[in-house]
Amino acid sequence: MRFIITFIFLFTYSLVSEATDIKNLVINKDLKKYDTLTFLDAKNNQINLNEYKGNLILLNFWATWCAPCKKEMPSLDLLQINKDLNNLKVFPINIGRDNYEKTKIFFQNLNIKNLEIYFDSPDTLAKKFGLRGIPTSILINKDGYEFARIIGSIDFQDKKFLKWLSNYN
Repeated sequence: MRFIITFIFLFTYSLVSEATDIKNLVINKDLKKYDTLTFLDAKNNQINLNEYKGNLILLNFWATWCAPCKKEMPSLDLLQINKDLNNLKVFPINIGRDNYEKTKIFFQNLNIKNLEIYFDSPDTLAKKFGLRGIPTSILINKDGYEFARIIGSIDFQDKKFLKWLSNYN
């Protein structure tokens, strides 16, 4: 059993490189390309990420019942309006199966003003990305490749994180 656990750890570690000392940030050794990435806006319209090529994209997967999600959401809201990251588009995607009203109240209670409401599609991006928990944020470069993820919560206003992210803007 120890051998299997050690093997899984080493295999997983070989796929990623933690080149920074930023908590919860995992940088992919190899860029990952996904065919179609779609999710829903607040009016149930399908959003296709291919329409945002040329932008740095942050997909943040969260739910209203998730305490760490609630903690990080205000800093994510501020990230969207960071003037040094003017090419960044943040998509907070609710995967908690909450309706629009509950999600809207969640945003209002946290004073979220700069983010729009999005929901996971029936094709579930959460499955496509192999999420193991929330919050999880996927970072996609201007060419449409996943280059990093944040597993767990983070302060999106952390100076080290902002400096690192500005290298991709």
